[in-house]
Amino acid sequence: MLALSNLQIVQLLYSQTMSKEVVLSGIRPTGFLHLGNYFGAMRNYVRMQDDYNCFFFVANWHSLTTHPDTKELKTAVNRVVAENVACGVDPEKAAFYVQSDVPEIAELYLYLNMLSYKGELEKTTTFKDKVRSQPDNVNAGLLTYPVLQAADILIHRAVKVPVGKDQEQNMEMARNFAQRFNHRYGDVFPEPYAFNYGENLVKIMGLDGDGKMSKSENQNATLYLADDDYTIRKKIMKAKTDQGPVELNSIKPDYIENLFTLMKLVSSNDTVAKFNDDFNNSSSGNCVIRYGDFKKQLAEDMVAFIKPIRERAADLQSNKEELEKIIKQGADKARASASETIKLVRKAVLG
Repeated sequence: MLALSNLQIVQLLYSQTMSKEVVLSGIRPTGFLHLGNYFGAMRNYVRMQDDYNCFFFVANWHSLTTHPDTKELKTAVNRVVAENVACGVDPEKAAFYVQSDVPEIAELYLYLNMLSYKGELEKTTTFKDKVRSQPDNVNAGLLTYPVLQAADILIHRAVKVPVGKDQEQNMEMARNFAQRFNHRYGDVFPEPYAFNYGENLVKIMGLDGDGKMSKSENQNATLYLADDDYTIRKKIMKAKTDQGPVELNSIKPDYIENLFTLMKLVSSNDTVAKFNDDFNNSSSGNCVIRYGDFKKQLAEDMVAFIKPIRERAADLQSNKEELEKIIKQGADKARASASETIKLVRKAVLG
């Protein structure tokens, strides 16, 4: 009896999981992951991995369109992998891999580029935004970013893709590319669509009340998963507040509502109820809520929430052997899936 190769074993296991719908999501290794990333993406990754055939990846090729200096790229990739695993992504359940470890993506990217048109790519919002923000680096990768994104999705024939509103146009383009390929060469790809469990996504604003938390900008108003306890407390204590409500049961300003949103995510129901009652019972001349106490409580609960994630991620980053094993395991799973797709693509295109 012939022994199976490692790739054949992975392909066999992959074929056994294909009864589940395929979910695909990626994150660029630019900057540090933050609380908004956790509640907007990683928390859902953990839920999805039990219900779907999940492929999660670090988009290091995508990062080159805006961050061509790669001196810190490998370190950033390892950090993103470690932080996702620390947040609960299970390498045994989901394929968590690095984009560049799956060369089949690049081949599919080539074929899809033959089905994309300069005019439609130039009209994409993401391209126009990048042209404005980096006028001295308008490279071809920026222009064809939606094509590579489509290749990321279609290489696994994913049907569900968790994305924010800023990526909806690129999702529509991925569907268009799938339709064009199928029309020209025969049915190979299902049409993917945006997916978020049908629930309203949690919107995490910056602590200064001005825009969302960011991986690379507005750092003092962003709570990173790598922040130490002192930094978390310091940032929250500096969070924007005001003099308090001027009348009973006032509507909370956005920046106050955001702090309550954070408290609902990391504090006990009793704690949230207590400070919510204090706010509702406050008025001009009788301010029951004490924002200093409120922020101190939020800071301690946030420290308790982030600390185990930070420590687990740090342990993983210092254990290169374990981290490399996780990345290799993810690459094997992803290539098993991608190789099945690329065989169909080559047969359809090249005969």
